[in-house]
Amino acid sequence: MTRTLVNLLLDVLLALILLFLIASASVVRFVFPPGTAAKGWTLWGFDYDTWANFEFATLCVILLAVVLHVMLHWNWVCSVIATRVLQMHGRGSRLEEGTQTLCGVGTLIVFLSVISVILASATLSIKGPTL
Repeated sequence: MTRTLVNLLLDVLLALILLFLIASASVVRFVFPPGTAAKGWTLWGFDYDTWANFEFATLCVILLAVVLHVMLHWNWVCSVIATRVLQMHGRGSRLEEGTQTLCGVGTLIVFLSVISVILASATLSIKGPTL
């Protein structure tokens, strides 16, 4: 299978996953009543929590597909950064493969750190109902 065909199939898969994400998010947001009021309501045999879990699972799948998409285009991303961004600062040259890998791992670490800080902050800041 050629790289072009792999990219095409991945793009089609991303579009289909996005369609499922939009559909499930729309069902959770516009069809069901808000959160706790949805207790006992079902759509096609699935309750609010099941639909919300499906929405989150779909989000995770699309995230993995996007990461794979970026990995397949990583050389291009690094080339654009090296030739367009670094060149403006007088440092334009092709990045070595090891440097590209370190940049990719570093970017992933930054993204995961930002998500972790947001989750930790939310966990420490959440307040339960007052009685």
